[in-house]
Amino acid sequence: MKYRKDRHGNEISQLGYGCMRFTKKGTAIDYEKTEKEILRAIDLGINYFDTAYIYPGSEECLGRILEENHCREKVYIATKLPQYLMRQTSSIEKTFKEELLRLRTDYIDYYLMHMFTDFAEWENIKKLGIEDFINEKKKSGQIRNIGFSYHGDTEMFLKILNAYDWDFCQIQYNYLDENSQAGRRGLEAAAEKGIPVIIMEPLRGGKLVNLPSKAKDRLAESIQKYTPAELGLRWLWDQPAVTCVLSGMNSMEMLEENVRIASSAGPHSYTEEDFALIEDIRKIIKEREKVGCTGCRYCMPCPKGVDIPGIFHHYNLMYMEKKSTARFEFAQNLGLRKEPGFATQCISCGKCEQHCPQHINIREKLKEADKELRPLPYKVGIDIARKILVHG
Repeated sequence: MKYRKDRHGNEISQLGYGCMRFTKKGTAIDYEKTEKEILRAIDLGINYFDTAYIYPGSEECLGRILEENHCREKVYIATKLPQYLMRQTSSIEKTFKEELLRLRTDYIDYYLMHMFTDFAEWENIKKLGIEDFINEKKKSGQIRNIGFSYHGDTEMFLKILNAYDWDFCQIQYNYLDENSQAGRRGLEAAAEKGIPVIIMEPLRGGKLVNLPSKAKDRLAESIQKYTPAELGLRWLWDQPAVTCVLSGMNSMEMLEENVRIASSAGPHSYTEEDFALIEDIRKIIKEREKVGCTGCRYCMPCPKGVDIPGIFHHYNLMYMEKKSTARFEFAQNLGLRKEPGFATQCISCGKCEQHCPQHINIREKLKEADKELRPLPYKVGIDIARKILVHG
């Protein structure tokens, strides 16, 4: 296993264990199977385990395995405060104590504010005294590193990144999301500040493993003979700004394969042939896209706050992946912001089209995208979610 350092010189395995997708037996986690997989992961050198308060049974399962096998001190635990559910100061302390009990530990190595999508969420949690809470827990040693996980656009990410002295952050990033969400700009901005970046969804939940047949053929005929997973993981580890890549491993075969890749991949190891290959694969995947948007953001900012690149990114995803997956991600990333950036905010001023290098008929495509991304049931669902999570 190879390791990369955090801000304090601690060595984190460049492959991390995502604990959201533990195997289920009925409705409960299959403890015996998960125990074997986690212990094998530790034997193979993985030392970063990522869970969260809202992952059903995950914290309890991980805590029990580490305690019963006396290996708590061999690993770093990362877990998350569901900041979007916090309505009063006492809830923060109560939730944190519950997490310590679930994890059977008296400290958390890496503690995250879970799923920021908007700077307003950081301002809201600040009003509840989160900075005093963090200072107190870091002083007592109950929290060793503080960070946040993020689903939103690049500009909001940069605002949150610069709003506090974070120890680390976690973003969704892969070769399809290079210019969406925090994106490469966000990744490199964090690196410039010396902030380690943990990567989630490196293979878009398996979508970059189940490639179109044309893409699989291109891989098979290449010199490298990479598997689809290897292609995506090596692309990430080639970048020095990436600290740790999380994988939701739930089989020994997946674990062994990912460790094999992680043990040989490293910064600046991608060749010209590798870059050409991944560009070909990306083009094949995008053949079904509906809008030729590159995510360059020359169309931004919109005077009415419409997130043009974000909308087109999710519209394209509907035709590259499952429609329901793209709609859910759209609702999460754009719909739960304080100012959501929906296409319906467009006043057809045409300013965006004057700056678009691709000469996209943006105004027309926004109407088309909104109709597909927000059919009536999704509009209702987003409105309800906003009332609960955004407006409280």
